[in-house]
Amino acid sequence: MWFKNIHLFRFIKPFTLSAEQFNQQLATQPFVKCGKLELVSTGWVAPFKNAEVEEPVLVHAANNCFLFALRKQEKILPSVVINEHLQEKITELEELQQRRIRKKERDALKDEVIQDLLPRAFARSHVMYAYIDVARGWLVIDTASRKKAEDFANTLRKTLGSLPVVFPKLVNAPATVMTEWLTQQTYPDDFSLADACELADADNEGAVLNCKRQNLLSEELQGHFTAGKMVTQIALQWQEQLGFVMTEEFILKRLQFLEAFQEQAKQEAGDDAAQRFDSDFVLMSGLFATLLERVFTAFGGENEAAYQQFMV
Repeated sequence: MWFKNIHLFRFIKPFTLSAEQFNQQLATQPFVKCGKLELVSTGWVAPFKNAEVEEPVLVHAANNCFLFALRKQEKILPSVVINEHLQEKITELEELQQRRIRKKERDALKDEVIQDLLPRAFARSHVMYAYIDVARGWLVIDTASRKKAEDFANTLRKTLGSLPVVFPKLVNAPATVMTEWLTQQTYPDDFSLADACELADADNEGAVLNCKRQNLLSEELQGHFTAGKMVTQIALQWQEQLGFVMTEEFILKRLQFLEAFQEQAKQEAGDDAAQRFDSDFVLMSGLFATLLERVFTAFGGENEAAYQQFMV
C-alpha cells in the first residue's frame, strides 16, 4: 500500500460524499475480468482484501481520507504478432484472388486478426491506488505518469458523474525555484539535497542532462546554469522521513520512506493485517499532508486566482 509516487489533483469544489456513499458509487463499476473478445477491462477493487468480510469494501476511510483502488486488465497482443498473422492472411488472399489488397480491406482484415487472437491472448493486470484527503481537498494518485493520472481521474469522473479537480496551480514555477536553490545555493532548511538532478535548456529544445552521484552545488553544474539550463528534476530528502524526486510538473516520484519513518511505522503497527494496514495508511497520509503543505510553501503557495476560471 505504501505509495511510490504522489500525483496531486486539487478539488475546486468540496468533496461531499461520505465514505459509505463513495463506496456505493464505486460499487456501480466493479472490476470484471476481460471477456474473450475484450482488449481492456477497468474497474474498482478493494484496497485491502479482508477475508472476514463478504462484500468487498471499496473505500478504506481513516484520518479523514478515503483510500481506494482501480484495477486495469489488458490483453497482451504484441504488434509483431498481429502483423505476422495479418501478412499471412493478406498473402493468402492476394494469391487466391490475384490482386493487391487495398488499405480499407487491410484494416478490416487487421480487425479480424485481432478478434481471432484475443481469446488466446494472455492478460496482465495492474492496480493503481489513490486517496482523497477530504479536509484538504486533494486527490492523491500513486503514479509518476501524467497520462495515467489523467486516465485515473477520468475513470473516477465517469463513475461519480462529476469530479471537479485540476492540477495544482502554483505561484512560482517549480523549475524556476529548484534552479534558484542550486544557483543561489540556498534552499529550505527542512529539505536536504540528494545527489541527483535533471537539467534541460529553458526553451525545451536542447539536450537533457541527467546527473547522478553528483554534488549538486559543484562548480561543474554552475557552468550548465550559466549556459541557460534549468532544473527539471531534483532528488531531495525531507526531515529524515522521506526521500523523493521533485519534478517541474509538481510530481513527487520514487518515494523512499526513510529509517526514522519506518521505525515509527513498526512501533505503531497493529496486531493483525487489517490493523497494520489502517495504521500504515494513517501514518502515510499524515506524512504526505505535512509534506505537501511544506512543498506548496516552498513554491510560493497556490495561485488561488488561477482556479477561478474553473469555477465558472
